[in-house]
Amino acid sequence: MAVRMDKSWIPLSIENVEKLAAHLGVYQLANEGGEIVYIGMAGGRSLFGLKGELKKALDDVPEGASQFRVEVNMAYRTRRMELLAAYVNDHGDLPSANTDIDINSLGRIRPG
Repeated sequence: MAVRMDKSWIPLSIENVEKLAAHLGVYQLANEGGEIVYIGMAGGRSLFGLKGELKKALDDVPEGASQFRVEVNMAYRTRRMELLAAYVNDHGDLPSANTDIDINSLGRIRPG
């Protein structure tokens, strides 16, 4: 598995979110330009998994997010931290809407 998520972006709409299953995993939200604005997860306490988390995102869309992509993953916490660490390596800071995490809690990663 690649360190960075490289799946295609899907328009963030109720119709597309409704197509998702209630799996555990991670997701990314991005603006029209494909710039990631939030990296989140659907964990064991998430009601309806990825579908439920993205429905919540639709109710409170962070900073112009207009598209999403998901990855089903049972190690969702670890995978989210890995995606955040890769983002910090590439951009020097967290995605703009990831105010729920302390950058100092992330490990260092230098993906090739």
